[in-house]
Amino acid sequence: MNNQLFYGDNLDILRQYIANETVDLCYIDPPFNSNEDYNQIYSTQTNQDIAQAQAFIDTWIWDDSANLGLNDIINNKNGVFTVQSIQLILGLEKVLGKGSFLAYLVSMTQRIAEIHRVLKKTGSFYLHCDSVASHYLKLVCDALFIPRAGFFQNELTWQRTSVHSDAKKYGRNKDIIFFYTKSKKYIWTNLRIDLKKSTLSNYKYLDENGRKWASDNLTAKGLSGGGYEYEYKGIKSYWRCPIGTMQRLDEENRLYFTKTGIRLKRYLDENKGMALQEIITDIPALSSRSKERLGYPTQKPEGLLERIINASSNEGDVILDAYCGCGTTVAVAEKLNRQWIGIDITYQSISLILKRLEDNFGRDFTKEVIDPETKEVKIPATLELNGVPQDFAGAVALANKQDDRLRKEFEKWAVLTFANNRAIINDKKGGDQGIDGTAFMVDVDENGKQVYKQVLFSVKSNKTLSPTVVRDLFGTIEREQAAIGYLITLYPMENLIKESKKYGFYQNKMFGKIYPKIEIISIQEMLDGKRLSLPMMIEVLKSAERKSLQNDDIFD
Repeated sequence: MNNQLFYGDNLDILRQYIANETVDLCYIDPPFNSNEDYNQIYSTQTNQDIAQAQAFIDTWIWDDSANLGLNDIINNKNGVFTVQSIQLILGLEKVLGKGSFLAYLVSMTQRIAEIHRVLKKTGSFYLHCDSVASHYLKLVCDALFIPRAGFFQNELTWQRTSVHSDAKKYGRNKDIIFFYTKSKKYIWTNLRIDLKKSTLSNYKYLDENGRKWASDNLTAKGLSGGGYEYEYKGIKSYWRCPIGTMQRLDEENRLYFTKTGIRLKRYLDENKGMALQEIITDIPALSSRSKERLGYPTQKPEGLLERIINASSNEGDVILDAYCGCGTTVAVAEKLNRQWIGIDITYQSISLILKRLEDNFGRDFTKEVIDPETKEVKIPATLELNGVPQDFAGAVALANKQDDRLRKEFEKWAVLTFANNRAIINDKKGGDQGIDGTAFMVDVDENGKQVYKQVLFSVKSNKTLSPTVVRDLFGTIEREQAAIGYLITLYPMENLIKESKKYGFYQNKMFGKIYPKIEIISIQEMLDGKRLSLPMMIEVLKSAERKSLQNDDIFD
């Protein structure tokens, strides 16, 4: 199959497009803004908690969607819920009430139930969360997996920062990752990782052949299971192995005799590495200077996903991430020769993933690579992009979405598509002054010094607009000292095109080219292939530190 990237609500996509038992491994890192404490769960915020809790409440509110979700669970829609999961949600309703946190748990229960459905019988599921949500989410997973012969395998603890300072409590420096399997027969590669420096330092002895070895204990003293009591070469003790094994080790020159006892020689070249442990301390979180960093707030390091994917899948297996965000899972799956399915509800994430894949692997996976000489397909398209408007009707449908979560998705799609995924989206809910995105182009000032000039984008979906919107855009350009403005309209607007001609041109001194100060672009033109073409557009999606609008901060 081709890899698949879906733009839309993961619940709808899981139900409509992902067939039963087709996925080998699913990892999800769902959104949960629990930066403070339990106050936001029980709606008893103090003043200091409100600001941080508000983002959670804005995302998860008890509304019609939550009521429909609760109804789906109670009525066991599509038969994906267990009796235990239904009883759990009904019990939590009595404890939590119909508020933001119950809305979150209802949403997660719906989606984890569908993930269980699409997993193969040998499939694995990893749920990444934090310590505030973890115990609630484990109950949800237990209620969906265990009654259907699934297994809870591990609670992984990832130390995401070395030190974290919290006032009047222990520093929170960890995330939780739950590992479940759909059955007792599942993929496990027995992955080994490099030995720690402290362990390597133990291999300080050399035998006659120059092989490094470490001294290890052979006695069973203190072990709960006891040992074997006997005397060997004049030394009596409780040993970890029977006398036959002791004799074999001696014949193989694996025993080291001290004045008071016998030790075991463990050779470094026979050590295949350290077995994976529940506490992960060797994979650091991304720093502000990390080459991987894309500016996505909850981005996880590729090393973490490499470990999970290598441990619980084989090459060619299908990997699913239903909250794929900036695309770490799909990028790692591609690198490790897995097939993959990614889903996200925001086009900003979709565009970031497309750009990340292009940057990492050197081509647009959605397009065929044509041999310039033979004109034949050299490399077929290997990515199916689903849910992104392909025609005018799809654009209209996106612009008219009623779901509040998708309120700005039309604007994001229009800006990022026209800008070839090289723009910064304005995520402000109000006071954006009509500006939906910003990009940068290179130029020189009057002294010949290289500078970067803002390019502003405004998107309108109205059927009719007056020339006032053009004048307002020009006023914003002047105030922000930007170079150019683009007004993207859902419907063609001849009156706006006529108005835009009044504002003249911007001359790029570095390249000696001129561009309209304001240009009107219709969605149909964009669908027909019209794209932004400016000198040296800055790759803003590639570097987190390039998000500031101040030139000196963006470019050093």
